[in-house]
Formats: sequence, C-alpha cells, structure tokens
Amino acid sequence: MTADDHGERRRLGAVVLAVLISQVLLYPGVPALVVALGAPGGIDAGMWFLVAEFGAFVAFAVVWGAASDALGRRSPLIVAGALGGAASYLVLAVLPEVGVGFRAALAVRVVGGALTIGAFSLAITSLMDLGGGNGRNMGTAGVAIGLGAAVGSVVGGALADANAVYPLYAGAAVLAGAAGLAGTVDDRFVAPDAPTTDVGLRDVIGRTRTTPGLFVPLAFGFVDRLTAGFFALVGVYYFQDPETFGLSAAAAGGTLALFFVPFALLQAPFGSLSDRIGRLRPVVVGSVAYGVVTIGVGVAPTYPIAAGLMVLVGVCGALMAPATMALVTDLVEPEARGAAMGLFNVFGSLGFLTGFLIGGSVTELFGYTAAFLAVGALELLIAVALFPAVRAIAPGDGLRGHTRTGGQSPSE
Repeated sequence: MTADDHGERRRLGAVVLAVLISQVLLYPGVPALVVALGAPGGIDAGMWFLVAEFGAFVAFAVVWGAASDALGRRSPLIVAGALGGAASYLVLAVLPEVGVGFRAALAVRVVGGALTIGAFSLAITSLMDLGGGNGRNMGTAGVAIGLGAAVGSVVGGALADANAVYPLYAGAAVLAGAAGLAGTVDDRFVAPDAPTTDVGLRDVIGRTRTTPGLFVPLAFGFVDRLTAGFFALVGVYYFQDPETFGLSAAAAGGTLALFFVPFALLQAPFGSLSDRIGRLRPVVVGSVAYGVVTIGVGVAPTYPIAAGLMVLVGVCGALMAPATMALVTDLVEPEARGAAMGLFNVFGSLGFLTGFLIGGSVTELFGYTAAFLAVGALELLIAVALFPAVRAIAPGDGLRGHTRTGGQSPSE
C-alpha cells in the first residue's frame, strides 16, 4: 500500500502543480489581456478579472467536495473540472475575435473558476485521503502550489510578451494534461482509506465557539492570502507601470517568481522548524516581517532593491504558512480536521478576494505606495492584535510543549 500511495501522491501532486501553472500563467499578462478582451486600460479591469474567478472558487469549492462525497469517488470529478476549466480558457481566447465585450469575458471567468476549483480542491482532498502522514501529503500540495506559481509566472510572462492570449492557450493545454493525469488515479487507493465522518463545515464553524483558538489560524490564513492576492494583482501592475519600473510582462513574471520560489522550497524545512520550536515564533515573527517587507517593496527606490525584498517576502511567507496550517491540526480533533482545513481554505480564498479588492481600489484611488502601506499595515495589525491569542494556544516549545490530553485542544 505504501508503494501505491507513493505513486498516487506523485500523480495528485502533479495535478495540483498543473492547475496552479494554468492559473498563474495569466497573471503577468493581465494588464494586456483585459484590454484585448475589451476592457479599458487600468488596474480596475484587472481587479474584476481576478475577482470573478476567485469568487467562483469560494462559492463552489464546498459544492465539489459534497459531490465527491456523495459519489464516493474523486478522480472523475477532478477530470471533469480540469477539462471544463480548459474549455473556459479556450472560449476566453476566441472572445477578442467575436467582440462580445468584457462583461462576457467576466461571465466566462466565473464559469471557468467554478469548474477549475473542482480539480484543484479535490486533488488536495485526495492527497488528504492517502496514507503516509498528513504532513507529508500536505507538504506535497504545498510544494506543488509554490512551484506551480513560480513556473506559471515565468512562462506566462514570456508568452504574454509574444501575444496577450497565448497564456490562455497554454493554460488550456496544461489543464487538459492535468485531466489526463487525474484519469490515471485509482480511487481504490484513495476513497476506501478516506475517514468516514459526519462532521461538516457547519460543525467546524460551531467549534469556533467551543474552541475559540481555531479563529486564530483562520484569521492569519485570511490576511496572509490577502497579501498574496495583492501581489498577484497590484504587484503585476506595479512592476510593469512605466512610472515605477516599466518591466515587460516576462520580467514582471520573473519578479513574482522571486517570491514564489523560496515560498515553495522553504515550506518543508520551516514546517519542521515549527515542530521543534513551536508555532508562536514562526507565526508572529513571520507575519511581522512579512508586513514590514511588503511595505518595503512598495517604497523601494530601485528595482534591484525591490527584487531583493520580493525574495524576503517569499522567505517570510514560507516561515509562517506551514506553522499557521499546523495550528489547525493542533487545535482540532482528527475526525474534524478535513472539514477544518476546508474552512481554512475558504477563509484563504476570501483573503485572496479581499486582497484583489483592497489592492485594486486603493491603488486606483491613492496610488501604489498607499496600497502597499495599507496591506502591509494590515498584516502587522493582525500579528500584533493576535499575539496574545497565539501565545495562549501555542505556549510550549515544539511538540513536547504542545501536548494534548484526552483529545482536547489547549484552549479547552
């Protein structure tokens, strides 16, 4: 079973990698793509282009999970979601020739997001179903997400410089490949081992009252994803704006990769570090540093300084992200962890949406510097405000200091 799990883990990790590549392929070229789709120039159109997809992510992630539970299998739905997402990319690619306008493009983005989230969410859920340790399985997902974002940003930028719609065709091809790969996943190695439980998201939401500490990782997950969404939108425009650094789409994509690469590669060692020294310092110190460095990117006088700070943003993100997710596991009973992680991801998707909306709106009204200050200050505010709560639920040094008796969390 171990060998089979290893094979399924690699395939599912590759599916997650492919979905992230397809998604991030579009980001560096968003300024030109939205104009090609009929929108006026400016960050406002790019904001709504990204919001349309992530709004569908939030609305439909739980729907796909419930459907897979009812069906008793996940891989056919992963295939359907990936193929549907690929089709939506192809439709977007031909819209400039049809001339139906930007509102039609946003509608296609909503449909595509509703389909693509099925492939992404169920691939990660299938990884959770496997044996071999949840940390190992989620580590596979984390590395795939980070590397997918890095590859997508670099390749997408190069394609966008050649033609604004080329990233759409590439994204469709990658999602089709993900569908083919997901079709080789044998659900007999996944579904039979999945834990059977009646615990759902409503139950977990109720646990935030009986286990107040659960709100802490949810809040950090929200604001951390908010800043990631901010960089995905505002960062792209910021680095390409002729009045700031005037980079090409390819160079802007490479700059995003300066964040994504260390974020992906350092999650595993920093996650192990949080096991040894506890969650408190990685979460709080990482968040404070993340906020400070984010502000630094927005006020950097030269591109080399901004690029170096983007690397530090990735390092700080890698320090806090695995420790924050580990807090969910620390606080919630094993039979509720799947649903709790689902709730964590819902908060994360809402954070992405908020990052798009705040970043786009503040930039449109007050400029880039104000937007970076606002988002960085919000990260700092959350870290400082929740410091007592983090110290209360993670008081010990590493796993030896974070013991649980009788299946209860430290806050009980």
